[in-house]
Amino acid sequence: MQRIPPATHSEISELARCGSVFVPGDPARTGRVVFWRPDGAAPPDVNGGTVEEMTVVVPGRAGAERAGVPAVSLPVRAALPVLTRARAAQEGHRAAVFWGAAAVLGLQFVARGLLLPGLSPGDHDAWRVGPLRAEDVDHVRRLAAAMPPEAHAVPLDGAGPPQLPDPERLLRAFLDAVADTLPRSPAASLVTGGRAYAVAEPQHLPGQRAWAADVAAGHDAGIRISLRIDVPGLALAGDDTALTFRAVLQVHSVGDPSLVADAAEVWAGTDATSRAFGPRARMDTLLALRRAARAWPALTPLLSAAVPSAVELADEEVGELLGEGSTALAGAGVDVHWPRELTRDLTARAVVGPPQDGKLSSDVPSFLSADALLAFDWRFALGDQRLTREELNRLAEANRPLVRLHDQWVLIDPHEVRRARAQQDRKVTPLDALGAALTGSTEVDGRRVEVEPTGWLAALREQLVDPEAQDPVDQPAALAAELRDYQRRGLSWLARTTSLGLGCCLADDMGLGKTITLIALHLHRQTDPSAAGPTLVVCPTSLMGNWQREIERFAPGTPVRRFHGSRRDLDEVADGEFVLTTYGTMRLDAPRLAGVPWGLVVADEAQHVKNPYSATARALRSIGARARVALSGTPVENNLSELWAILDWTTPGLLGRLGTFRTRYAQAVEGGRDPAAAERLSRLVRPFLLRRRKSDPGVAPELPPKTETDRAVSLTAEQAGLYKAVVRETLTRIAEADSMARRGLIMKLLTGLKQICNHPAQYLKEERPRIAGRSGKLELLDELLDTILSAGASVLLFTQYVGMARLIERHLADRGLPSQFLHGGTPVPEREAMVRRFQDGEVPVFLLSLKAAGTGLNLTRAEHVVHYDRWWNPAVEAQATDRAYRIGQDRPVQVHRLIAEGTIEDRIAEMLNRKRELADAVLGSGEAALTELTDAELADLVELRGAAR
Repeated sequence: MQRIPPATHSEISELARCGSVFVPGDPARTGRVVFWRPDGAAPPDVNGGTVEEMTVVVPGRAGAERAGVPAVSLPVRAALPVLTRARAAQEGHRAAVFWGAAAVLGLQFVARGLLLPGLSPGDHDAWRVGPLRAEDVDHVRRLAAAMPPEAHAVPLDGAGPPQLPDPERLLRAFLDAVADTLPRSPAASLVTGGRAYAVAEPQHLPGQRAWAADVAAGHDAGIRISLRIDVPGLALAGDDTALTFRAVLQVHSVGDPSLVADAAEVWAGTDATSRAFGPRARMDTLLALRRAARAWPALTPLLSAAVPSAVELADEEVGELLGEGSTALAGAGVDVHWPRELTRDLTARAVVGPPQDGKLSSDVPSFLSADALLAFDWRFALGDQRLTREELNRLAEANRPLVRLHDQWVLIDPHEVRRARAQQDRKVTPLDALGAALTGSTEVDGRRVEVEPTGWLAALREQLVDPEAQDPVDQPAALAAELRDYQRRGLSWLARTTSLGLGCCLADDMGLGKTITLIALHLHRQTDPSAAGPTLVVCPTSLMGNWQREIERFAPGTPVRRFHGSRRDLDEVADGEFVLTTYGTMRLDAPRLAGVPWGLVVADEAQHVKNPYSATARALRSIGARARVALSGTPVENNLSELWAILDWTTPGLLGRLGTFRTRYAQAVEGGRDPAAAERLSRLVRPFLLRRRKSDPGVAPELPPKTETDRAVSLTAEQAGLYKAVVRETLTRIAEADSMARRGLIMKLLTGLKQICNHPAQYLKEERPRIAGRSGKLELLDELLDTILSAGASVLLFTQYVGMARLIERHLADRGLPSQFLHGGTPVPEREAMVRRFQDGEVPVFLLSLKAAGTGLNLTRAEHVVHYDRWWNPAVEAQATDRAYRIGQDRPVQVHRLIAEGTIEDRIAEMLNRKRELADAVLGSGEAALTELTDAELADLVELRGAAR
């Protein structure tokens, strides 16, 4: 199918201010949406549109009059994204807003699978919307009643005063056009078995007229059917009475939900109610019954009956109807109504916990071992009455859908009872049991079941969910510092969690002292023989020096060694010793490290192992310890799978398998589809993830204020021309590319546009470029640096591109401004020397690569932080800012973000603001999500708005 380049954002904005009307076609998908200006001016000529003269009805001196106006018409496929955007436009014309609402309704119907095949009046293949329920029909009628005159202002043919199309009929034609357009794709013929109903070109099928009439009749007649289940003699039946079931066919009016009658009454035709269904009621009922019988064959005998009034059901058929049969009928639009006096709800609650009292004991780590198993003690109830195991067995053995229990008749699916009985002896691991206890439920065979912890497990749950209720841990005497209150709380939380054999993640904001809190934990654990032992710290290369200095400062006398470089060794590691290593060294020497009986293993900047399948993550998992602690200011940078990777390392098995976690939590939470899943996930991870922010009450009140400013700057003429050319050429290539190549082109486009916004020389990869006078950002940076340096202040300047940093470094040298540049290739000794020179005030401008220097450095000399370009994740930018805004900073910090106005950076800034809210809820998505945008959305994202200076 030919791809039509999408309308641009400006064109959509203009069309939203136009009058619009739908002109039906045969078949429905050939209809067109026409846009025209009420003032008679020409509307914009958009891609895929046809410019034509259109006769419309406008107000005149003598009332409504015909008038010829210039118009542009779009096929339905091209009009849908325009209409949905127009619906949300602030200054949209009321006709465009109406058809936008109609487009959304049509999309919703199609998404629900409300599609019927048939023939158009010209015998062409055509899909249409249906079958619609009463509430759907009511929705259509209410929307049609709100149709403004301009939305159906194309007059009907004929002489005399102009007449407008009927609103409801026109709206239904549009909904059918949406239904007829969307299913047609290159893969559709694999489903339909041929070109009919799959390709856009009309297929002439006159031989299918009888079949199409059969499909359509029941739905067009405005009736639907249902089944009422009767149980004769139920009220007087005793325990041993053999009862029978009858499925009574009922007829409902779609137009009037209050109109309902038994099929026998409709066939008799004597009652006023039955006559209200009209003369086609019998035929339409049989057509609907035929569809229902295809869904559930037990109704087949009704098709040959003289009067399709009712059919008796065997026990097996009743059992089917309680389960899969009812689901199949619902898909055919048939409801099933059961007697109200029958109890039907079988509920299950799992009671899980070790056979102990409610006190915690020293056996917790053994309880949490992988080879320990616990049994669920299932408690079943019918309504509000609990069933004993014997009663559940009786229900299963009866193998009937209707049994007598507790002096009442109980209607229940025998398959459901047998499934429940089979679950009585279900075994679970202790960590599965703990997860169920924390969330209050678990999933069994695809169904969510409530869980009640008992005994020791209930006590553990209470300790984990309410840590503030526990006695605080004293600050270790060997710690040469006074912990702040929030750090003391962090120490108590870490000590209690790790003492239970459970790992955890300390996810405080950068600069709140995670390092000193961990040093305090190490000293505290040395006072307990069951927890004492050496501590291994795995960290980025740039942080090794900081760790060593902090340990020597706050835990004087504690042995510390670096396991790094060619002369590294692990000889005679002492119990209370710190061993520092890098992620790279750990990956190479994991077997040697795994041979040491560590008391504690710490992963600093744990987001480095967010990919659980990486060699680094696998190596880290191979190193055992009595407890594991992850430190990270950003436990979730891109998606919830990263949170799984961290917590599954600290406490393996807590969140289950990654695939299950993605299905159960990540997809539901990240998509915002299931608030209940988000709440369950929060309850599950909250005891193992401690997150404090600088802005939280009582946390770091001594920190000075921080001001963040987005500084918009115009592109130069050279930048603007280059930007437009790249957008135009790349969008054309994207429109013609397959899905795999399309993603690569989109990523290349986004990167290229950001580089153009930085400086043309960066995008063009010029070897010896002229730097000054070509970039609006660079000119603004010069102004900022002049102001900052004249006040004697220092500045951190972050960019994600080493190439751009090199251009800035050269430009500053040309201006005589001293600077230094730290990037991923800077050796560790030189990094430490750079930090020292900056902190001592020797170099006022510190250029830093965002990825190489965004974590771990203490650069509190800086009063200003400049983000020259925007990263895709606000958490990463926040980490970089926290190099200056951290404990030890005693001056206000100003953050400057440079944004090229009217470009993709403007839209990215808006997206990052929204994403920051999501990151606070522990979720998000990276730039890869942008590759899934439609062509229209992508064009809107990258379009250059406004003029260059």
